[in-house]
Amino acid sequence: MTKQWGDRIETLIDELRPELQELSEYIYEHPELGHEEVKSSKAHVDLLEKHGFEVEYPYLGISTAFKAVYKGGKAGPTLAYLSEYDALPGIGHGCGHNILGATDTGAGIVLSKLVDEVGGTVIVLGTPAEETNGDKVTMADADTFDDVDVAFCTHPSDKNYASGKSMAMEAIEFRFYGKTAHAAATPFEGKNALEACINFFNSVSTLRQQLRPTARVHGVIKEGGEAANIIPDYTRAEFYVRAMDMPYLNELREKVIRCAEAGALAADCKMEWSHYEASYKNLITNETLSALYNDNMHSLGVEMVTEPRESMGSMDMGNVSQVVPAINPYFEITNGKSVSGHTTEFRECTLTEEAYEAMEKTIAGLTYTALDLITDSEKLHQVKEEFLNNVKV
Repeated sequence: MTKQWGDRIETLIDELRPELQELSEYIYEHPELGHEEVKSSKAHVDLLEKHGFEVEYPYLGISTAFKAVYKGGKAGPTLAYLSEYDALPGIGHGCGHNILGATDTGAGIVLSKLVDEVGGTVIVLGTPAEETNGDKVTMADADTFDDVDVAFCTHPSDKNYASGKSMAMEAIEFRFYGKTAHAAATPFEGKNALEACINFFNSVSTLRQQLRPTARVHGVIKEGGEAANIIPDYTRAEFYVRAMDMPYLNELREKVIRCAEAGALAADCKMEWSHYEASYKNLITNETLSALYNDNMHSLGVEMVTEPRESMGSMDMGNVSQVVPAINPYFEITNGKSVSGHTTEFRECTLTEEAYEAMEKTIAGLTYTALDLITDSEKLHQVKEEFLNNVKV
């Protein structure tokens, strides 16, 4: 921790707290699904512009994405903070993206107040649709991070988890084509697309015994036919295929596709497949950067849980971590209670004083970590060296 900045950082966070709380609560009250975050993204942009950032909005042709930049008065590294603000269907901000975005945008603003003295550039990226077709993928593919030295994203949770792992994931749609016929009078004239789809599900179930314990394959039938007395000529299923690394995900995807091909062949039908959402790569935490952040949080009285989490999903931050050194730690907002994400209970936790205090501590930890990288070139070199040695793109 760069201790000489302590009082200054605390004052900046105290002054910014009302604006960040207002931002989080405004977004909570106006939940918007992915790529519909018109009010949410504008609220972030308005706050960043107020604090002197130059903002490109929309960004990359995405109407609810933005790139906000503040260049310090001296040369130095570029630090990026990634804000999310999309909601979930039905339950609004059950994943806490309202306070997530306020925290990461807040960290960018606080650091911007210091880089004129210490050097460097601050970027805050508004990254829509994390829950579905995450635009961090789009940004990673569009070379957004080519000039970024380090990227941060934090997430609310029921514990202070250190940045760890996430699963690589592909979202695949399978379409089966057959031929209609009267199911009682002339079933022999039909080709049953529903049977082809059911064959596929059964084949995946058979495959599971041979999968690695950490892999996941799960899906639903979205369209299964129109009436019981008509042989269905079209069915559609959506699947998520997940693995802990890209090589095994690529292998597993081909096996699942072969299951679909076999199901179609057995029912004398045809099959097509395509992606229906963006594919997420696995998160590769930069452990050097993570240790630096964890140490700073320790100095602030927050102990990060470094043991592997028992369960995990997939996130578009994984794609970012494979093009730039990155971490995605979690901060507790549930006041010691075990509350699962994607629930109304977790949503309500984002409005508590405990959540806002955790937001403040997280912003402080992110700011100290950024200052460590800006003022100590050896630490930044170590972070980059690990990335070059360990990340396989």
